[in-house]
Amino acid sequence: MLDLHRLRLLREVHGRGTVHGAARALGYTPSAISQQLAVLEREAGTPLLERIGRNVRLTAAGQVLVRHAAVLLEGVEAAEAELATVAAGRAAGVVRVSAFQSAFLRVVAPAVRALAVSHPDIRIEAAEVEVEQAVPALRLQQLDVVVGDEYDGQPRAVHADLRRERLLRERIQVVLPADHPEAGADQVSLARLADVPWAACHPGTGHHEMQVRVCRELGGFEPDVRYNSDDFLILLELVRTTGAGALLPDLVLGYGAPGVAVRPSAEGAVGREVFLLTRRSRTPAGAAVAAALRVAADETLTNPG
Repeated sequence: MLDLHRLRLLREVHGRGTVHGAARALGYTPSAISQQLAVLEREAGTPLLERIGRNVRLTAAGQVLVRHAAVLLEGVEAAEAELATVAAGRAAGVVRVSAFQSAFLRVVAPAVRALAVSHPDIRIEAAEVEVEQAVPALRLQQLDVVVGDEYDGQPRAVHADLRRERLLRERIQVVLPADHPEAGADQVSLARLADVPWAACHPGTGHHEMQVRVCRELGGFEPDVRYNSDDFLILLELVRTTGAGALLPDLVLGYGAPGVAVRPSAEGAVGREVFLLTRRSRTPAGAAVAAALRVAADETLTNPG
């Protein structure tokens, strides 16, 4: 008989592309996963994986098992959610949520607070995870709800097995030190900021790509990015203390930004969408969490401060 736990490991290796990647995601050693997959191959009576350089790929038999494993694991998840709901008499169970920093602070945290009152039998486990890492974990059932972002001109991949809905849309603002010569204007011309040092998230992130692209396309210059942090609050402090410029979204600026000037770009509006991502099938608890996140996002727009 095929073991469900080993089927989960096989699906994880398939999703991550390597045994080492699956081991890191699950907290196992690579040798432990290899041993379990060897047992699964004996149970199946046929090879399930083949090596391609440093990566592995499924054989035809492995593809069959992964396809059935996805259905079986979704069934187990649904059964566990239904049992928890029956036992509690209302939506219950564990829902694992991830979000990027500013959405975590302004949307997820208020939603968790509201759910503690409205749905006390739902246990929320929340973590700050960028969408690039969160989507594979969502598809592999290690997360249940992902709050992600998409900057204008930088579309995210579309996944047919996932459900996406908009939570809010926010503007990207030019942020300068309060005493910068351009800070007094109602709108800031990016073209006049070519000599400014810039603070951005690390290379490879959506924010870094956005900031470089906007400076090139709207400002007509290559930005001198001297400071890097994936913490937007650090970027805000770098603007205030070092004289750097930055392009930051409304969610970051909603707490107030003393010592800096926040202005729209004179060359045109730039924005991003904050979205909710789940698997197609939502448990009652997952649906309640999604609803709470929508309410929190609406309240953030209504009360930005």
